[in-house]
Amino acid sequence: MRILMVCLGNICRSPLAEGIFRKQLQLRGLDWEVDSAGTGNWHIGEQPDPRSIQVARLQGLDISNQRARQINGRDLSFFDYIFAMDRSNQRQILELARQPQHRERVYLFLEFARSQEGPDVPDPYWNDRGFTNVYHLLDQASQHVIERILEQESTSSRGAT
Repeated sequence: MRILMVCLGNICRSPLAEGIFRKQLQLRGLDWEVDSAGTGNWHIGEQPDPRSIQVARLQGLDISNQRARQINGRDLSFFDYIFAMDRSNQRQILELARQPQHRERVYLFLEFARSQEGPDVPDPYWNDRGFTNVYHLLDQASQHVIERILEQESTSSRGAT
């Protein structure tokens, strides 16, 4: 299974989502590939925002080795699930996704998790205190996303036999 997390600049939300998702997968013994990207190109090659690194570190997670990159057309073919952090990111990804099979892989992360928090992961970039809230929101949603993917894969496997 290949998962891509996408936000605007790939320095705040999607690096946290990538790190948290990896941790959740390890706890479950699942060997899935996880990456993150941004819809914009402003931070290519940079580490995550220091506030994202700090909030992750406080939770025992090191995301400092991640580097920002921009989503590209190859990602649309490669990843099984592409999770946008908000509706604006989702629209930009869908503009890049010209083929129906690529568009079918794009989801809003919180919507897929069936979160009661609304469809968008808030962007904490302008609010230092928002990083902790975003971390916990992504952590909780990640658990639900993994469960839902496992459920869907189990259902499609049974249908294929």
